[in-house]
Amino acid sequence: MIYVVKSGDSLFSIARSHGTNAATLAAINELQDPDVLVVGQALIIPSTPDPNRPEIVVNSYAEWYTDLPSKNLLEEAQRRSILLTYLMPFAYDVKRDGTLTPLNWGGLGEIAVENNAIPTIVLTNLEEGAFSDTLAEKIFASEELQNKLIDAALAEAKTHNAKDIHFDFEYLRAEDREAYVAFLKKVKDRISPMGFTLSAALPPKSSANQPGKWYAGHDYKKIGEVVDFVVIMTYEWGYSGGPPMAVSPIGPVREVLEYAITEIPPKKILMGQNLYGYDWTLPYAPGNPYAKALSPQGALNLARERNAAIQYDEKAQAPFFNYWLEGKEHVVWFEDARSIQAKFNLLKELGLLGISYWHLAFSFPQNWQLLSEMFHVKKGGV
Repeated sequence: MIYVVKSGDSLFSIARSHGTNAATLAAINELQDPDVLVVGQALIIPSTPDPNRPEIVVNSYAEWYTDLPSKNLLEEAQRRSILLTYLMPFAYDVKRDGTLTPLNWGGLGEIAVENNAIPTIVLTNLEEGAFSDTLAEKIFASEELQNKLIDAALAEAKTHNAKDIHFDFEYLRAEDREAYVAFLKKVKDRISPMGFTLSAALPPKSSANQPGKWYAGHDYKKIGEVVDFVVIMTYEWGYSGGPPMAVSPIGPVREVLEYAITEIPPKKILMGQNLYGYDWTLPYAPGNPYAKALSPQGALNLARERNAAIQYDEKAQAPFFNYWLEGKEHVVWFEDARSIQAKFNLLKELGLLGISYWHLAFSFPQNWQLLSEMFHVKKGGV
């Protein structure tokens, strides 16, 4: 059950009216300051999980920007991996000679194995911080480079006890649609007899021939026929350089997934879900400072600090609030228990394989509580 805080509420009064206690509510919602609630804040009231709840696959990417994963990321991985089927450290960048950039996991692999989550090798066509269509084109054109890349990926998989090879190749040329499918088939033919699965990330398309550089190089149907499962990136409608809005509004998410299941079996599809929101400075204009990413937990802390009431957009199924700082108005769109429950309900309605989170360093404790109440998490992979 989800309760939305009203003016005059206290944790004690909410707990008493729902037959529980304040300490339990504080623990389940991981409240940093239980004495101060925010009007409009969504709280999870504990309930007994349905023993017949469906089983799903749960994945999370884990990204870091330093040589080693941060202490915060490692702690979050330790807390949440029990609710993961796959853990995907992000990422190995493919180089033009077919080798991979190094990636120091810093203990993430051991954390995954301890919690019976499957470590995964994630490969991208990132080059100097941007996805490169020319790098991908070069790889697709050379059997030698492809073999070298696959060998390197398998070597890393052996090092980290990984069982899945995952491709996040983005912004591919339209002319390389068939070449990408052929490349994935080659990878599948090489790794499948060795007991590895193959997965791929896909941009959020709503039609087969959707225009735009992000979409043109990906053929949902043919990629879905080759790989064992896909992650559809159903987020970033609201993004750091764009106008303020929900990161994953329920309407566009539904539109993408309803199209996807016409091309790919639902039991091969993981719905992408953001574990973050954005803080925009207003008025928005192209060229303004980029919005700052923050976790749902960070958004709640900010709302409390600025004495801002949280509102909920019913159409987008997402919370937001406004505040002022140093003479500038800000708006924050983020995720809460209500918005993630809406996504879980959609996942169940469409009969999808499961959900994939971007990314684990962002703290969203209510997500994990609701996940455990609404689903069994499949262990052992697809």
